[in-house]
Amino acid sequence: MANHKQCFPPVASPEVRLLILGSLPGDASLAAGQYYAHPRNQFWRLLGEVLDEPLAELAYPERLDCLLEHRVGLWDVVARAERRGSLDASLNDVEHNDLLALTRSLPRLEAVAFNGGTAFKAAKSLADSPLALLALPSSSPAYTRPYQEKLAIWLTLRRYL
Repeated sequence: MANHKQCFPPVASPEVRLLILGSLPGDASLAAGQYYAHPRNQFWRLLGEVLDEPLAELAYPERLDCLLEHRVGLWDVVARAERRGSLDASLNDVEHNDLLALTRSLPRLEAVAFNGGTAFKAAKSLADSPLALLALPSSSPAYTRPYQEKLAIWLTLRRYL
């Protein structure tokens, strides 16, 4: 029972043009009740550079408000799963979120970006949509690609803002 994990609700509004999808919050995020709460996860730093905003320095509610002000939404591809620890490789008995329903509810949505390979595997559920589907290197501290390499790819999101 302790290994049963569930995602957070989506952060979205009808104005969202870019939706960023992760896999499933890790233990630090679940404990904090916040997306990307692990102190070594680079999500807020990377996205802060994309938006030219000090996201990592803001309080969590202000981070979410800032995303929506920039027409960026946030959610996860996994609704619930069994997982010991926080690694995506440990996901079992996975139930996926209805990504198609969410994307259809966002009239201004132009692109969906997937934070990491596990999330990107869910892109096939949106394969017939007219949206741009973008694979991003994971912001996770477990994914050891150099920060500047990650950032160069994340900065391509600016064209959808």
